Amino acid sequence: MIANRWAAALMIVLVSGLIVSCERKVEETGPPKIKISGAGSTFAAPLYKQWIEEYQKAHKDVAINYDVVGSGEGIKRFLNQDVDFGASDAAISDEQMDKVARGAKLIPATAGAIVLLYNLKGFAGPLKLPREVYVGIFSGNIKMWNDPRITQANPGLSLPATAIILVTRLDSSGTTFAFTNHLGAISPTWRDRGPGVGTYVQWPRNSMTARGNEGVAGRIKITDGAIGYVEYGYAQRAGLPMAWLENQAGNFIQPSPSSGLDTLVNTQADMPPNLRMFFPDPPGKSSYPLVTYSWILLYGNYPDGKKGAVVKDFIKWGITDGQRYAESLGYCPLPDFIRGLSTKAIGEIK
Repeated sequence: MIANRWAAALMIVLVSGLIVSCERKVEETGPPKIKISGAGSTFAAPLYKQWIEEYQKAHKDVAINYDVVGSGEGIKRFLNQDVDFGASDAAISDEQMDKVARGAKLIPATAGAIVLLYNLKGFAGPLKLPREVYVGIFSGNIKMWNDPRITQANPGLSLPATAIILVTRLDSSGTTFAFTNHLGAISPTWRDRGPGVGTYVQWPRNSMTARGNEGVAGRIKITDGAIGYVEYGYAQRAGLPMAWLENQAGNFIQPSPSSGLDTLVNTQADMPPNLRMFFPDPPGKSSYPLVTYSWILLYGNYPDGKKGAVVKDFIKWGITDGQRYAESLGYCPLPDFIRGLSTKAIGEIK
């Protein structure tokens, strides 16, 4: 009898403890989160990561994952509908958009300068590169840093007799597309008989390659004589100098968020209805010549209404409130006119 009572009491204690444990677990974990996923651009990744961190602080019921895999892979996953949003610095074509049964929207989300980052030990700079010179460098025709075509543009500066080492992207990249699109616009030879324009091109054989903007910046930092193309923010964090590039007006422009913003303002009136605009050789005396938008890729409709509402709200927040983080990370804040167009496009998604 006593043994049975002890067994019953022990059972009550165990059950009570299990109930309390379950209650605590529910309290600790809370309701299931709405999970959304994206993938793509390395160019814009630091800004998108900041957006995600700040948005999730204010929305505890949302979990956002963004895979930094490059624009090419981001487009692929978006077209395969493996993600809730994609991200690309090369946008997507009408042909690609037509393949998406749910429809597709291009949303300009941020913009930034692409810079020529270089590593020349003992060189004070700043290095000024005329248009035909940096075309010649990346086509492999200008091989030494003391080449007369470089020294003539930099009088009074002592350039070393060091071989130029190119550092380029290994992966399919929107940064590569923007850079080669610019080179093709200012050099018919590059466009028609050279490497051409694309997210991936064949660079000269002696080029070093690295994956992502961060990888290129890192490789340049440890290689004397190296030069490569990276997004401004990555270059800034690498702590190495950036070349001043000659623009369409013939002025050498120092890369910065402010000179990039000048480019956006000088070209914003030409933005087409589909919000896909490239300006590979922008006009304007103060325009930095190598600036690109970076787009978020959204579907025209989201069958899961709750998830779709979160995707739209997150991207709209990034286009508006999230722009305040752009400049500190090396990006150009979107002009008000472009933000209005992006917000309107988000509102059309069902």
